[in-house]
Amino acid sequence: MLFRHHRKMASSTKTQISIARLRSTLTGFRKLRILVVGDLMLDEFIYGRVSRISPEAPVPVVHVERELAYPGGAANVARNLAAIGIHAELSGGIGQDPAGQKLLTLLRHGKIGTSGICRSSKFPTILKTRILARQQQVVRVDREEPAHLTPKERQAVLKKALDVLPRCDAVILEDYGKGLFDQPLVDALLVAAQKKGVPTAVDPNIHNPLDWHGATLVKPNRVEAFGAIGQPDSSRPEDWMAAGEELLLRWSCRYLLLTLGEHGMILFQPHARPFAIPSRAQEVYDVSGAGDTVISLLAAGLAAGLKGPAAAEMANLAAGVVVGKLGTATVSPAELIRAARHHG
Repeated sequence: MLFRHHRKMASSTKTQISIARLRSTLTGFRKLRILVVGDLMLDEFIYGRVSRISPEAPVPVVHVERELAYPGGAANVARNLAAIGIHAELSGGIGQDPAGQKLLTLLRHGKIGTSGICRSSKFPTILKTRILARQQQVVRVDREEPAHLTPKERQAVLKKALDVLPRCDAVILEDYGKGLFDQPLVDALLVAAQKKGVPTAVDPNIHNPLDWHGATLVKPNRVEAFGAIGQPDSSRPEDWMAAGEELLLRWSCRYLLLTLGEHGMILFQPHARPFAIPSRAQEVYDVSGAGDTVISLLAAGLAAGLKGPAAAEMANLAAGVVVGKLGTATVSPAELIRAARHHG
């Protein structure tokens, strides 16, 4: 049952972080090291033009003009961190295949740490190929095997992550529901981070219900939040409030950030009124990867010493920038400052 006796919500149309504070925070990012643990993927984008329909079937014929590849899944979170000047360390599993090698090459080229990555001959690297024409996605082809990691493989990832963690200022747990996270692995990471006094930011997955008890911040979207409490999705703001407060209590986290797409975000924290942040998006071209940007900026803000509302507002500004780009995009410090000026 939803926790109905929720508190009134505070909100503001102005950003919770000043330009001066944002500038100093972005400068401080260069000193940070953040560990990202999660499901790793390779994202391919094939761009082309459509001039006719195939005579073989009622589908467009795409004439390929260019192809690009980027780190995907949890690796895109690390890419977002690197884009704002943070040294990102990555831990997860990939296959011993061409896609895995290409992903490692891209990560190293982006100066992202790969010492926490384990390679296995038993499962392929997850590969998502998107075909686009006229700035629209025509089709997406996913290559992956649903088999979960073996206990031995998961333990190898955990060992590497725990080796890297003591040198980091924050940890992000990025669950894409592809088989890496189970409760023992989550508990081990959260306990290790707590012992070191390192903040943890979690991006959960609706298909992998886990207990995130003790995390510093958990960031469910609306569907994930209602799924976590066993309730159907709702478009009623009063239900959003109740769901957020129930999960805040259930997971005993310092912050819970409920993301609501075009409706913005609501930040929940103990002993304070929930804080609503309106969407800062000017134009929306592509929402893919926006969640990766949000969790990256949240963890970065907490590692830099920002309080929850300021970190959430910074993450919200970043999301407003990346949804205006095509593909799994990142945001630069200069773009963040411009966005803050626009909404200040």
